[in-house]
Amino acid sequence: MYSEKFQKFIDMWRKDFGIERTIDEKVCLDRDDNPIPWYTYPAIEYLSQFDYSQKKIFEFGCGNSSLFWARRAEKVVSIEDNLQWFEKWQEEFHEENLDVRWRDEGEGYYNAIFEDGQRYDVIVVDGKRRADCACCAVRALAPGGLIILDDSDRINTSQEYKDAVAALREAGLLQVDFYGFCPMNCYTKATSLFFSRDFDFVSRHDVQPVNGWGNLWSMNRLVRKSLFRS
Repeated sequence: MYSEKFQKFIDMWRKDFGIERTIDEKVCLDRDDNPIPWYTYPAIEYLSQFDYSQKKIFEFGCGNSSLFWARRAEKVVSIEDNLQWFEKWQEEFHEENLDVRWRDEGEGYYNAIFEDGQRYDVIVVDGKRRADCACCAVRALAPGGLIILDDSDRINTSQEYKDAVAALREAGLLQVDFYGFCPMNCYTKATSLFFSRDFDFVSRHDVQPVNGWGNLWSMNRLVRKSLFRS
């Protein structure tokens, strides 16, 4: 038998995070059916605080993260190397500011970030060839921007990730690791954010941090007291 308090913990993960559904149905959605990235929940909540309405995003790796960014940013370019998945995204994604492109796994993939001759405020490294992509991302990053490296905990067993992190750190970016659970997984991982030293994104809110999913101080006084009593 679960204790009452532990049951409330389980209920929070089901209700506030919707994690049971993401695991069972293999979808990256929040509790309100909004698309979210396959990053850790702490990283998603942190990134969700900022105003991206005038930001340009580039993704190595396409999926529900592309919709997450497209519904927030001015423009999103997302590169997909799997032709079957590319065709799926082309059929399902209809946001006008989202440009999904197919490139093979060779030089055309990681050099795709230079095709439009512009710099990007957020660059997501979450697909193939992560070390090569990280090196290119550094060169294409706009002043004050950030680079996201997902699954960064793989650095413990992968030379590819060691090289990717080394390239980002050698560029003088500040690394912050967000550990925790994520959609679709029953285990933890890490999503790392690499900030320009002049990072200047504006919050969407009057204060930062805002209350996250399941946060005690987002609840009314009676609910808070019930949790303490359990």
